[in-house]
Amino acid sequence: MSKDLIRLESIEMSFGDKKVLNNINLLVKDKEFVTLLGPSGCGKTTTLRIIGGFETPISGSVYFDGKKINSVPAYKRRVNTVFQRYALFTHLNVYDNIAFGLRIRKMNEKQIEQNIKDMLSLVNLSGYENRAVSSLSGGEQQRIAIARALVNHPQVLLLDEPLGALDLKLRKEMQVELKKMQQSLGITFIYVTHDQEEALTMSDTIVVMNKGNIQQVGSPIDIYNEPSNAFVADFIGESNIISGIMREDFHVDFAGRHFECVDKGFEKDEDIDVVIRPEDLKIVPPDKAQMSGVVESSVFKGVHYEMVVEANGFKWLIHSTLSEAPGDTVGLYIAPFDIHIMHREAAE
Repeated sequence: MSKDLIRLESIEMSFGDKKVLNNINLLVKDKEFVTLLGPSGCGKTTTLRIIGGFETPISGSVYFDGKKINSVPAYKRRVNTVFQRYALFTHLNVYDNIAFGLRIRKMNEKQIEQNIKDMLSLVNLSGYENRAVSSLSGGEQQRIAIARALVNHPQVLLLDEPLGALDLKLRKEMQVELKKMQQSLGITFIYVTHDQEEALTMSDTIVVMNKGNIQQVGSPIDIYNEPSNAFVADFIGESNIISGIMREDFHVDFAGRHFECVDKGFEKDEDIDVVIRPEDLKIVPPDKAQMSGVVESSVFKGVHYEMVVEANGFKWLIHSTLSEAPGDTVGLYIAPFDIHIMHREAAE
């Protein structure tokens, strides 16, 4: 089992009169790929910068390997950072960009040469030593930025939306490459993104944030299948979220009818939110249907059709390999284990 490496304890942060982090508590384990996920302005980049030593919280403590490091400057922490804009030195070639930090540490040139060779091999850019940075593509520059950060052998690599400037195809390729790098190096990656697919693809642990608060921490499977509230359910993938009443354990009412579910532990007749993923709504023959409705739209998405069906006063988003035409009447079925019950969030 991996040891605890980084601990944030009761972190508060403000810029002027704007509070950006509210009582953040987080544990990151050694050799873990952790993603801070949330919309713009949720506090994820500020959290990353506090870990890296670029910002100091107004209250709370940052621990690294059991030692408090609030007063330790960024250059003395065992972390390196890859920024969204890469921050490469355009007047230096690839070799000198990667060598920069090693020369500051006064490493001998023979060892620097070997380290750079190893790093370029790791990022699949062997032979690029003498290339001008300005001649590289966005994806190649991103790899050089990662190589420059990793050549110093940090215990933790912080990545602030490093794939944001890449096109879709390259971004997907780099998601796989980054995960391979993290696993082969055996170091901790803490990654910031607003892209749900990136988080689900690469992470061991996802930290969902909103308005300076942590909403949920868990594995990609847990976050997707068991969201803790409506925000998480809506932010991680697409969802049908509808109000309901939990009548008793394993029994819930919503959309004007009664359903069996697998959830328990709620108050009798408690007002709740129900989450149903689009792929979990099944189109079935009328004799097996729990509801019937009319198809309002149907769009082919490559691997499935995305349909909107109006049934029981609600517009249901459905993903199905079956094609139904607008205007068709269809039957719908939801299995008990595909009905996810959440406590109703208090109105702000």
